[in-house]
Amino acid sequence: MLLQEQWKEVLKKLENEVTAVTYDLWINTLTPARYQNDELILLAPSITAKTQVNQPGIFEKITKCVRSEFTPYTFVSIVEAHEYEESLRQTNEQAEEVETKETPTKSKFNKKYTFENFVVGKSNQVVCAAMQNVAEHPGEKFNPLFIYGGVGLGKTHLLHAVGNYLEEHNKDLNVLYVTCEKFTNDYVESIRNSKKSSNDFREKYRNVDVLMVDDIQFISKKMGTQEEFFHTFNDLYQNNKQIIIASDRSPNEMSALEERLRSRFSSGLIQDIQEPDYETKVAILKKKCSQEGYLVDDDVIDLIAQKSGTNVRDMEGILSKVVFYSSLLNKTHTSLEDAKEALKDYAETERVDLDANKIINTICEFFKVTKEDLISSKRNKEIVEPRQMCIYLINDMLNVPLTAIGTMFGGRDHTTIMHARDKISNQIKTNPHVKMLVNDLKSRLLKN
Repeated sequence: MLLQEQWKEVLKKLENEVTAVTYDLWINTLTPARYQNDELILLAPSITAKTQVNQPGIFEKITKCVRSEFTPYTFVSIVEAHEYEESLRQTNEQAEEVETKETPTKSKFNKKYTFENFVVGKSNQVVCAAMQNVAEHPGEKFNPLFIYGGVGLGKTHLLHAVGNYLEEHNKDLNVLYVTCEKFTNDYVESIRNSKKSSNDFREKYRNVDVLMVDDIQFISKKMGTQEEFFHTFNDLYQNNKQIIIASDRSPNEMSALEERLRSRFSSGLIQDIQEPDYETKVAILKKKCSQEGYLVDDDVIDLIAQKSGTNVRDMEGILSKVVFYSSLLNKTHTSLEDAKEALKDYAETERVDLDANKIINTICEFFKVTKEDLISSKRNKEIVEPRQMCIYLINDMLNVPLTAIGTMFGGRDHTTIMHARDKISNQIKTNPHVKMLVNDLKSRLLKN
C-alpha cells in the first residue's frame, strides 16, 4: 500500500511536468510493480506505451519525480507488463535449472582460443587487428567494438583471445564474457528472486572494465532485456569501460532491436568477419593438424578445403572424422583414399560449387524468369515471388549479410531485403506448399 501511495504522489508531480496528452495517454497508464534496493519497476500496458515513456525527455522527468519521492539514488526500470509476467512465469518454472547454470562473476576463457592460435586471412584480418588493438588498449579505441559474421567464422575465438590476453597482461582488470542468454537469465533472475537483488546484478555487470557479450542477436525480441542492457551499456560507456559485442548479423539487420540500442551499437567500430577463402581454409586445417598432432597428406587438406562449407568448426569436425576413420584402420597417417571413404556419405561434400550465382540461375530456370528481371525494379507478382525466394535462399544457405544481398539485387536497401527474407520464412511456417517448394529448391541446389 505504501508503494501505491508514493506512486500517487509521483503522478501528481508528473502531471505538472508533462503535457496533458502525454500524461493521460502514457504516464497515467503506468503501474508500480516493485520497489526494492533503490530500484522501482514500473509496468507499461503495451510496448507502445513503454516506448513512449522511455523517450529521453519523458524518462528523465519520470526519474526526477520518482527520486524526489523515493530516494535520490532510485533507479527506474519501465517494462511491458505482459513481458514482466511472462518472465516471472518462465523463471519460476526454470528456477532450479537457472541456479545450476550459475557461473562465477569472473569469466573463464578457453585457453586454446588465443591470438596466436587464430589463423589470419583476407577474410578476417581487419577484425583480428581491431580485437588485438582493443586488447592492448581497452577503453581507448574502438569502443564499442561490434563484430559480426556467420556461424563458425571465429567470433567466439576472438572474444576468448581478448580475455586470455587481458588476463595475462592486465591482471588487475575485471573482464567478463557472457552470452546473451546468460545476460538474459541473470536479469530475469534478479527480478524474480528477492534473495538476489537487482543491486547484485548491476554490481556484476557494471563493475567491470571489459564486458564482452556473444550472440547479441538473441536480445532482439526481449524488450525487458534490451531495456536493462541499454542502461548497462550507457553506464559502462560513460565510464570509459570497454564493450565488445558479437553477433551473426549487423545492427541494421536486427529488425526487432530498439533504435536507441542500434544507435549505441553503431557508435563505435562495426566490422564483419567474412567467409574464409580457399587459402585461409587450408591454413586453418594445417594449424589444426599441427595442434593435434595429426599426420595428414596435403591432398586430404585440399579435399576438405574444397568440399567443406565456410563454417570453420564444421570443417575442423570433418578433419577429425577423417583422422578418426584412419585410426580405426590402424593407420597413423591419413591418405586421400581414407578421406574419400570416410566422407562418402557426408552431405556437405555435395555443396561444391554452391554460391549466389548458382542460386540465382536455379531460381531463374525454375520460375522461367530472366536474371535481368530478377534484379530489376519490376514489382509484378511473377517477378516478386521468385526474387523473394532467391533472397531467402542466398541468406539461408550461404549466410550472406543482407546488405551484401541488397547490392546483388540492384542496390536495394537492407530493410527491403529483410522483408523479402522474412516473408518466405513466415510462409514456410504456415504454408506447406511453400515449405515443400523450398525443400525442393534446396535439393536441386545441393546436387552436383
